[in-house]
Amino acid sequence: MDPSVFGDRSQIPTDVELEVALGPSIGLWRSLQAELAELFDPLVEGWSFAGKAHGWSLRLKHRDRAIVYLAPLAGRFRASLALPERAMPAALLADLPEPVRETLAAAPIYPEGRAVRIEVTSPEDVASVVALARIRMAS
Repeated sequence: MDPSVFGDRSQIPTDVELEVALGPSIGLWRSLQAELAELFDPLVEGWSFAGKAHGWSLRLKHRDRAIVYLAPLAGRFRASLALPERAMPAALLADLPEPVRETLAAAPIYPEGRAVRIEVTSPEDVASVVALARIRMAS
């Protein structure tokens, strides 16, 4: 798993640095933010540093509940979320692409749920992350 392109704990990423790092994928990042903001109002955003091995990621949460973490990578980004086991039946019934289903099946299981990580490189990936966020927040 690639770490965030932002690995310096002393430097919170700026919007300009984010746009440069993501390149054309900044549109997908903004699209995902907008869709989640519409679904989960109020959406609270905050950068968090998860250590040198992982770097900075943007946490999106609704009230006190984290929805998803977005980790900037070179030219793309990763969306990570914990999907509770009680949400797995709904996730398996959802209309998700086969690679996302495979990611769900292979996701490591922790007390807070399955650690689902999706590299976002297309609008279809954005739709998958939104679908999983909906399922997560409904559980």
